[in-house]
Amino acid sequence: MSSPRSGLVRDTLSGLPRYRPGRRSPISGDGSSVSFTLSSNENPFPPVPAVLAAIARAIEQTNRYPDMFALELVEALADRLQVGTERVAVGTGSVGVLAQIMAATCESGDEVVTAWRSFEAYPIVTGVTGARPRQIPLTPDGRHDLAAMAAAVTDRTRVVVLCTPNNPTGPVIRHDEAEAFLTAVPDDVLIVIDEAYVEFVRDRDAVDSLALAARHENVAVLRTFSKAQGLAGLRVGYAVASPEVADALRATATPFGVSAVAQAAAVAALEAQTAVAEQVERVVSERSRVVTALRAQGWDIPHAEGNFVWFPIGPAADEFVAVCAGHGVTVRGFSGEGVRVTVAEAEANDILLDVAGRDQWDAVRNAR
Repeated sequence: MSSPRSGLVRDTLSGLPRYRPGRRSPISGDGSSVSFTLSSNENPFPPVPAVLAAIARAIEQTNRYPDMFALELVEALADRLQVGTERVAVGTGSVGVLAQIMAATCESGDEVVTAWRSFEAYPIVTGVTGARPRQIPLTPDGRHDLAAMAAAVTDRTRVVVLCTPNNPTGPVIRHDEAEAFLTAVPDDVLIVIDEAYVEFVRDRDAVDSLALAARHENVAVLRTFSKAQGLAGLRVGYAVASPEVADALRATATPFGVSAVAQAAAVAALEAQTAVAEQVERVVSERSRVVTALRAQGWDIPHAEGNFVWFPIGPAADEFVAVCAGHGVTVRGFSGEGVRVTVAEAEANDILLDVAGRDQWDAVRNAR
């Protein structure tokens, strides 16, 4: 029997960009060489001992399904953030929660406004729903152009995503900017503030997203345990939102999606805040050292508030990636635009600084 459909899957998927993860550095089996992966914004340190112990205990119960609603984790988050449990929802990393948000809000023909370049998953999770991404160029210094983003909102806009610090460029959105943006956007548009790197932020003017979410029903905050807590391999993140939105996220969640191991590790990480914060401070200190050294070399890089730095070197991006690889560090290139490099161990950062200081980059050090 014939069918009017063109294939087994939706036509809209054919045009979706595919997520391209950062390359992994090759592992030497004989220990003859050392290489570093600086391409995925991972925490260079393993989880703190209390978290590793919680993981070991939880592994023994992997024959059982996890708590579908992650109640212990939700309660721990609510207590830590001083919000009601009805406003917290968890998922498989902040990108998994964002996919739930899109599923709960968007249909074919709707629009989602984001900055660009920003996190690569945004157009993917948007397009899966049939909605259309509207990507607004960043300012020359790598920041969100919030005025242009507000002007791009139409009666078809369902969601605006703000990434702060912006991945891959690094600057934060300031609180006064966010306040002004909210007054310019209709209340029936959901403003998602993606804060995957919030623990690394030291800018005192950075947006207080939880304060905005407490006052505005159309603000949802996304955070993750992948970066600061070093749980990227376990996939656990969360949203703080209005009770209506949080309930919708529970409705669109994959049943039992967040594993028992991930839940136990996340709870332990919240309880081990002092040790986690010490690891974060080590990264922040290295970030400061790297940025200072790069600027001393003549690089004009955007303000860095995540655990990464951005080289806006346009056509030289592919060459920079290749030279880094030749010296034992794998970095994340965006062909024709720039290179994002994760701040990692001092040894790896020293290699980056050596590569970045070479004379061959004289012509692009001040490129924007």
